[in-house]
Amino acid sequence: MSIDVNNESGTEVDEQAILDIARYALARMRIHALSELSVIVVDADAMEQLHVQWMDLPGPTDVMSFPMDELRPPMKDDEEPPQGLLGDIVLCPEVAKKQGEDAPTQHSMNEELQLLTVHGVLHLLGYDHEEPDEKAEMFGLQAAIVDGWRAEKGMSGPSPAPTVS
Repeated sequence: MSIDVNNESGTEVDEQAILDIARYALARMRIHALSELSVIVVDADAMEQLHVQWMDLPGPTDVMSFPMDELRPPMKDDEEPPQGLLGDIVLCPEVAKKQGEDAPTQHSMNEELQLLTVHGVLHLLGYDHEEPDEKAEMFGLQAAIVDGWRAEKGMSGPSPAPTVS
């Protein structure tokens, strides 16, 4: 799995954890080992520009996903996963910090960035949360992946509650 993490935000973030949780999420979703993903960490101004340009919404957001080859997880256990470019995930640590502080189960900016990385991966794989049933599926899968990764790393406690907008 080729995953690049590029921090352009000026904020110190745990890039290794972002890389590790992205790799874990892709493996858990059975994405081909030769697929490629890019994660870019930007400041609030850059995120706001992207948010306006691509979503026509004001202000910075927490995470944006830009799919490339529209890869999807295999539907059957014996199905070979396709290989390709997953796309880009853009994260904003300033928004992540505020969301972590404001969450019912307060957590760190880095924990929020980990959650947002998984959220971004799921968006790249075609998951969405516009409808209640889609939201339940996506957020349930997101929690299972974050909890599984945290358990594998020996981290205690449940994953942060979803604060993704």
